[in-house]
Amino acid sequence: MVSPLHHKEPSEASAKETRGSVWNWAWRYDLLIGFVTLGREQAFRQKIADLARLQPGEMVLDVGCGTGTLALVAKQRVGERGRVAGIDPSPQMIARANHKAVRAGLAVNFQVGVIEQLPFPDQSFDAVLSTFMMHHLPDDLKRRGLAEIARVLKAGGRLLALDFRGSAGQWKSSVRDQPTLMEEAGFSQVQTGKARFPGLAFALGEKKPNLCADV
Repeated sequence: MVSPLHHKEPSEASAKETRGSVWNWAWRYDLLIGFVTLGREQAFRQKIADLARLQPGEMVLDVGCGTGTLALVAKQRVGERGRVAGIDPSPQMIARANHKAVRAGLAVNFQVGVIEQLPFPDQSFDAVLSTFMMHHLPDDLKRRGLAEIARVLKAGGRLLALDFRGSAGQWKSSVRDQPTLMEEAGFSQVQTGKARFPGLAFALGEKKPNLCADV
C-alpha cells in the first residue's frame, strides 16, 4: 500500500511554476498574517483547526501552506498517529516552514508544489486546508485545483477554504464564489460563515462518496 505522504515526483515545471500569484518573501508573509490576525495568529490557526474538525490520527494536507504555521497546528491536533503535508509553490516559504518544523520538533512533510498538480495519490487525506490562497488563482486554476483536492481526499473528506470576504490580490476573492466552485468539483453540504476575524470568511464542504476512484 502506498503511503499517503509518499509523493509522486512532479516535473520541474509543475513543482515551481503556476499561473497563480506566488509570494516569495517568507518573512513578509509572517508579518502580513500577524497584521491580518491582529497579532493573534496562533488563536487564528487554532480556530481554523476547529472549523476543519481535525481529529487524532487523520491525514491532513495544507495547500498553499506558506511558512507552515497552520500545518504545525494541524500536526499537533492529529498527533503521532496522524500525518500532515504542506505544499507551496515558493521554495522560500517551504524553507521557512521546514525551519519552523525542526524548531518545534514536529514531523510535517513540506514540499514545493502547486494546487493544479498535487503530488499525492488518490484518496490520501481526510482533510485539506487552504487559507489566503484561492484569491491568488484565476477561475480556471481554481477549478483545476478543486478537482485535484477532490481527487486526493477520501470519501467524505473535508475541504476548508478561508480567504478575504472582499476583493483582494490580482483576482477576485474566492469566498463568495467558493461554494459554487466546490459544488461543481463534487463537494456537498458546503457551509459558509465569517471567521471571527475582520474581513475573513470560510467555506467548508465534504467530498461526495461517488467521486472515489478505484485504487
